[in-house]
Amino acid sequence: MIKEFREFIARGNVMDMAIGIIIGAAFGKIVASLVNDLVMPAIGLIAGKIDFSNLFIDLSGKHFKTLAAAKAAGAATINYGVFISTVLDFVIIAFVVFLMVKGINRMKRKQEEAPAEPTTKDCPFCVSAIPIKAIRCPNCTADLK
Repeated sequence: MIKEFREFIARGNVMDMAIGIIIGAAFGKIVASLVNDLVMPAIGLIAGKIDFSNLFIDLSGKHFKTLAAAKAAGAATINYGVFISTVLDFVIIAFVVFLMVKGINRMKRKQEEAPAEPTTKDCPFCVSAIPIKAIRCPNCTADLK
């Protein structure tokens, strides 16, 4: 059983998947920082100096100035500012993945469109397929010089 597990782990697909997950987690952190540190402050400035991280609805009936103060008091809140940031994270990640897939598909199409070099030719006498470098037909023994 240990041998089978080692073979499973050593297979290329599992290693590729593990690397993809690690890179994806790091990419997610980069996108989260992009959204939280660059995009949301810019949108907040354009929208009238709004801090999206502090946009929430207090369900307890008390008034808290910040989301951190509401959480510290244990108040139930609807954090729609955080939700907006998360939606922007998703949209940016989805767009980047779309661009990557589009680029990969374009490269695959170029590879598929490239004509393959012929490896055989037809004998002019017996019309059999023979190797392109043949100088004598192996079927009818005709000289192909």
